[in-house]
This record gives sequence, structure tokens and C-alpha cells, in this order.
Amino acid sequence: MTDRPGFIARAAAQSVLASVLKRRSPLDAALTAAAGLSERDAGFARAIASETLRRLGQLEALLGHFLKELPPPHRAGPTFEILLAGAAELLFLETAPHAAVDGANALAQADTKARHFKPLINAVLRRIAREGKPIAASQDAERLNVPDWLWTRWAGQYGEALTRALSRAHLTQAPIDLLHKRGETGLAGGVTIFDDVVRLPAGTRVADIPGFAEDWWVQDVAATLPVRLLGDVRGQTVIDLCAAPGGKTMQLAARGASVIAVERDKERMERLSGNIARLAFEAVIVTEDLRDFAPREPAPFVLLDAPCSATGTIRRHPDLPWIKAAQDVNACASAGEELISAAARMTAPGGLLVYAVCSLEREEGREQIDGFLDRYPQFAREPVTSKELLGHEEWIEDGDLRTMPSHLAEQGGMDGFYAARLRRAL
Repeated sequence: MTDRPGFIARAAAQSVLASVLKRRSPLDAALTAAAGLSERDAGFARAIASETLRRLGQLEALLGHFLKELPPPHRAGPTFEILLAGAAELLFLETAPHAAVDGANALAQADTKARHFKPLINAVLRRIAREGKPIAASQDAERLNVPDWLWTRWAGQYGEALTRALSRAHLTQAPIDLLHKRGETGLAGGVTIFDDVVRLPAGTRVADIPGFAEDWWVQDVAATLPVRLLGDVRGQTVIDLCAAPGGKTMQLAARGASVIAVERDKERMERLSGNIARLAFEAVIVTEDLRDFAPREPAPFVLLDAPCSATGTIRRHPDLPWIKAAQDVNACASAGEELISAAARMTAPGGLLVYAVCSLEREEGREQIDGFLDRYPQFAREPVTSKELLGHEEWIEDGDLRTMPSHLAEQGGMDGFYAARLRRAL
């Protein structure tokens, strides 16, 4: 059984799904833990796990159509994950029915608990292969694939129409956006999505791009916008806080800034340092908690891309809705108050502080800044203009930057980002 084609990849995907759904492990961490696979198996495992999580609400509802109740978890082992992944293969990955069903049966046979439910797995997946697609097509995919805690929040903040648009955007794998260290945009198969961002189709292997290691880095177009809000930074000192993995640090270096990159996570800082080195950029690297960091003198430009719930990146991280909860948003917002207060102390009189988060939640965005301005009256909003965003007026909300995954829909979407530009009085 275990030597069947695809078994290793399917077993890895099953393990990853169990880590995410049972232990709330992040998808990327679970995939890393399943290291040692061939490139082909790793790609297939990622595709199965990602699509299962992207369509989890639909898949659970579909299984409910064919099953009165699931076997008890303590007796069933990975039966639930095997059923979910098998259904995802059949309905959304277009795997040949015999391959998907046989693969699921092999997984069940290999597990001491799941093997007792092999007849059930076989019967359910064969029915899904025959009857599942019309049922899936009739489902309210936009509603089902957003957990209740997020749907309630987004519908209350943005209304149901935009919430549905967000959900639709999350059902599509994100394309890959690249920046060149000299601002070039000519790349075979790429489309210039902004004046300095090249977009490639989802699934593109960037390592195969000629000159990638020396000249390019990956950064979603939305994540490039906060640096633009700083304006001309050539020859100026910019403190980049929570800097890893380094996209904004590299942007700033490419624009001629003298960058001080601060990041407390040693492993993430190693990744940042490696990116800086391979692209031959220069930056001062500081591995320290920003709340403890004291620059020699305040800087004219400070950028804080604060840790957050990251709900603006669900296209890339389909596990997020299922491993997070409303209390995580509140915890991130609370921690953000400390971070932005520390960033304010580093901003020179007359200087600019840009605060950004890849979150769709108002507590981490607009409300965070409103609270900050109440506490720090020496700062004031400096509104963002559409000219700075190449005419995209729809990316501005009450003077702040607000992008949505549903923006640029025809070109493949973008991450959800919030950013506010704050000027300190002289």
C-alpha cells in the first residue's frame, strides 16, 4: 500500500491537516515539519492541504450530506482528515476518482485506527466521486468557507456584500509578486502590476527564474505600499521595526535609505540577513525586541509593520481562519499599543511614522491609530493621496491606506493591508 504513487504526499498532507485542525499549528510550520519529501511530493502535499483548508467549510458540509455522523475521534484516528483530503482531491483538485479513492484507502489501511473505517471511507468517497460535484456547485461557498467568528466580524464592519467579496477572493490561490533591486520590470511571463512590481502566475517556481537569487525578492503588491507612504528616503535614516522577513528593508535599501532593521526573532532575522546579503544591499541589523531598542538618536522616518492576526493574508495562509479566534485579534491589538508607543519614541520631531498591519480587523488598524493619537497629541495624521497610490482612490479609507483581497480582482487580487501615516510635530 505504502509504495503506491502519491502515498507519501497524501500521508504528509494528512499529517499536516491533523496538525492544523487538531493542534492549531500554522500551515507553514506543519509543512516544514513534514520535511524530507521530494520536490514533487512536497508540492502535491501542499496542494492537498492548502485546498482542503481553503474549502474546509464546504467540505465539512458535504461530508455531512453523506454521513449522519463522524466516527468518534478517539477511535477513528485520521479518518476525518482522510475524508476531507479525499473529497478535496475529487472536487477541487480534479484528481482522477480512482487515484483519489485508492489513495485514501491506502492511508486508512496504513493507520491502526483508521483501517477499521476503511469501508466507510471507500463508500463515502465513491459517492462523492459520483454525486459530489452538483452538490458542491449548489453550496453557498462564500458563506461556508468563512468561520462564524470571522463572518460576524466582517459583516458587522464591512457589510455582507464586501464580506462575500473577501470570501471569493480567498478561494483563489494568490499569484506571486516580485520586485527587482534596480526597479526593473521586464520578466518573461510576468505582468507589471504596479510601476515596480511584476506579477507571475500562482505556483511559479521563483528559483527557476534567471537571476532571481541575485536580483529579485518576493513581496505582495499590498505589502509594498507602506514604504511608499514615507516618500523620498534617499540618503535618510529609516528605522524598520519588526523587519523580518525583509521585504520592506530591501525596498528601503533599493530606494537609497540608510536602514536600521530591528527584529527580535533570531530565526526570522537570519532569513532577513540572508536576503540582504544575496541582493548585495546594506542595512544595520539589530536583533532585539523593539520595546527595548534605543537608537542613538530619533530617526526622521520610522516604519512599524506590527505583528497582527494577519487576516489580510488568508489567500496565502488558508489555515488562518481555522486556527485563530476573536481573542487573538484582541491580543494583537493590545500588544500593538506597546509597539507603536515604542516606535513613537524613536521618531524625530518633524519626522514621519508609518504604522502598518496585514489585518482586516479595525481593532488592529483604524481603532489602534485613533487610540494612539488620543495618547500622543504631538502626532497627527498625514492623509494618504491617490497620487501616491498611482490613482487608486479605492485604496484610501478616511485618509488611511486600506487594501482588500478583493481589490485588483481581475489581475489576481492583493493582500489586505492597513497603514496610517503620522507626522510628529516639530
